[in-house]
Amino acid sequence: MSATQRDLCHHSCVLPYTAYLRIYQPIGSFPWEERLHWERYADSSDRPRRINALAAEHAESLERLVAAPPVVAPAEESRNAYLRRVDGRLYVCPWQTRLRSWQAFSEFADATPPSLSEAFVPESEAERTEEAYRSWLDSGAQVRPGILSSNWTVPVPWFAAFEGQERCLVLSADTTRTLLYLTRTSLAVRRLEHTSGVLREYIGQHAASGSTEGLVDWLRLTAHPDSLLELDYGGLPHLLSDDHLNDDHSVAEVSEALRALADGDTERVLELRERMLRRWRFVKALEHAN
Repeated sequence: MSATQRDLCHHSCVLPYTAYLRIYQPIGSFPWEERLHWERYADSSDRPRRINALAAEHAESLERLVAAPPVVAPAEESRNAYLRRVDGRLYVCPWQTRLRSWQAFSEFADATPPSLSEAFVPESEAERTEEAYRSWLDSGAQVRPGILSSNWTVPVPWFAAFEGQERCLVLSADTTRTLLYLTRTSLAVRRLEHTSGVLREYIGQHAASGSTEGLVDWLRLTAHPDSLLELDYGGLPHLLSDDHLNDDHSVAEVSEALRALADGDTERVLELRERMLRRWRFVKALEHAN
């Protein structure tokens, strides 16, 4: 890691206000060479530790974007990953920086007029990025991103994949501010399917389609049956007070709202919905103020 990266990692304020949904694959699910790499990586003293991993990933991206000219995506895929050990077993979530950068730029280019996008990315770099991504796709590569991201908010369907007791909040004097949930992917799929069923039965087919079923498809196509799923509030806790974070039980509220919907308790559903809207309305207001 460069001196610039170490300095950025030391200052959590550089984190983007982004939440993440990550799949951690069991080490045994990787091809042999990749498995050896990740086992060595896990034993390395040079890799970003868990507490600094997100800041280290962001530092890499920031170094590319402030370069002259900016570099949208690295020439090679990242060899870094988020790691977890559960019951003595190693789980790995590769950063996939190049793939995720390609996809993010593709979405940006589709949504932005060329005259405006050139103000952010020179035409030559945009063409290089598009050609590299197109060549990768034409090669028949089937790798899918194991990380989803969301700026300034956590999509409501993400909450439905977890339960309240899987919550972990860390607020410490050394500026560590973390709110996350961790579960088995198999449980997450079951909960999301249950959510779709409840919405379909009590609200209508349109309510069950889209984001919730899209998450199920993503997990079924991407995740190993024994994998883990993590919801990480990422940089959002740096926007919010300790009281706000202590009171944030969005996962439990979504679960309760689904039960109330199934029980026909419309008043409770509306009460919980308003509570969540009020909480996340505050965060969205900060986005516009920023």
